[in-house]
Amino acid sequence: MGDSEAERERWEDHYRQSGERDADFETLSGEQLEPLYTPEHLKDFDHDRDAGYPGHFPMTRGVYHTMYRGRLWTMRQFAGYGSAEETNARYKFLLRQGQGGLSVAFDMPNRMGRDSDDPRSEGEVGR
Repeated sequence: MGDSEAERERWEDHYRQSGERDADFETLSGEQLEPLYTPEHLKDFDHDRDAGYPGHFPMTRGVYHTMYRGRLWTMRQFAGYGSAEETNARYKFLLRQGQGGLSVAFDMPNRMGRDSDDPRSEGEVGR
């Protein structure tokens, strides 16, 4: 058994014995997530195709060529709750105050092509 395999087994033992919450985690699309990903999960990983470079497709390392070293993250406030009129007034207020960007709270199930009564939409409608 190699050193990295022994370390993995040691970690798995500690993970199981931690007594902390252990649950099945999955993505919004139902894909199961492992508790830890290691190089063994990257057998078919191609850096140029799957990670790329900052400012280049697939944008996994940021949309700017300097990542976020040359341009800081924008600070935004959510604006999109309430009626259409209240939301519009809030957008205009924030922009008048110098806000550089707005984050809009969308109906996520609808954006994902689901009806509000779809079982996967439970707990998301009206948020």
